[in-house]
Amino acid sequence: MIIVGKECPQFQAHGLLNNQPITITQDSLKGRYTLLFFYPLDFSAVCPTELRALQKILDEFSKRKVDVITISCDSIYIHAAFAATLRSEGKGVPFTMISDQSQQLSKLFGVFDQANGVSLRGTFIIDENLIIQYGQANNLAFGRSMEEIVRVIDAIQFSATHDTLCPVNWKPGETGIKKPV
Repeated sequence: MIIVGKECPQFQAHGLLNNQPITITQDSLKGRYTLLFFYPLDFSAVCPTELRALQKILDEFSKRKVDVITISCDSIYIHAAFAATLRSEGKGVPFTMISDQSQQLSKLFGVFDQANGVSLRGTFIIDENLIIQYGQANNLAFGRSMEEIVRVIDAIQFSATHDTLCPVNWKPGETGIKKPV
């Protein structure tokens, strides 16, 4: 299922933000950019490295007015235990952690791994008008590059702001390509 370029599907999901229960819907995303960050499990080998990396660069997302929402098939209780682990390390979890125990969201976004019963490592960037501008999925064995996610957000926002295209390996500070007439 190709969803890039289409409107974010309708959904309702429950999770935690700052250790408090939260409900997210498609409509609650409107007006801001959103990073949906699917991953298999809080307590696995690779996932904690990704979540800690997200935590370290959260200011970069804030500068770009991007809300970060992480999603796994873990329960809210597992998310709370993971957040407590980070707090014990002197860190917090300043992003929303959604429980997708029903696998509804993972299936809507085409990143549910049926054989393993978990989400693949899916990355989706939704613009302020709820259009999915970017989608990518990794297999379970390897993590993502946070720097590349930030670069893609920069390219999406630059293209929208300047009404141009971004060439291969485009980085902030570079010019875009005028759209063909």
